[in-house]
Amino acid sequence: MKIAIGSDHAGYRLKLAVIRHLIDRRLDFVDVGCNSTDSCDYPQYAIAVAEQVARGDCDLGLLFCGTGIGMSMAANKVKGIRAAACSDTFSARATREHNNANILCMGERVVGEGLAVMLVEAFLNAEFQGGKHQRRIDQFMALENQE
Repeated sequence: MKIAIGSDHAGYRLKLAVIRHLIDRRLDFVDVGCNSTDSCDYPQYAIAVAEQVARGDCDLGLLFCGTGIGMSMAANKVKGIRAAACSDTFSARATREHNNANILCMGERVVGEGLAVMLVEAFLNAEFQGGKHQRRIDQFMALENQE
């Protein structure tokens, strides 16, 4: 499994904590930035991670900002992306199992480092259940192909 990871300035410290965890777990990842707490615009990092996942260069993505919401909104503009902002382990697991989410977004101002690691683990270890869930995903993903 290869993971694309990115943040803006407001999620930079949380991203570093999760990177340490990924390294400890010996998981393969690519960090698209940002690289400091200097103010920057989150959409460029959300799009960079989303494009890595949409192209298949990475299997899943992790995005961090102040709340996780802005990153999820921006990432979801990329065709094929299902990004979810989560702040509890049930939602992080369920969004993979039921929505086949391919990007998890978190807010540094919402979750601490320990919870962020638990969210990442719940997300990475969950598997899509298919069945009725696929039918529902097909319904909303069809919107991407409308002109």
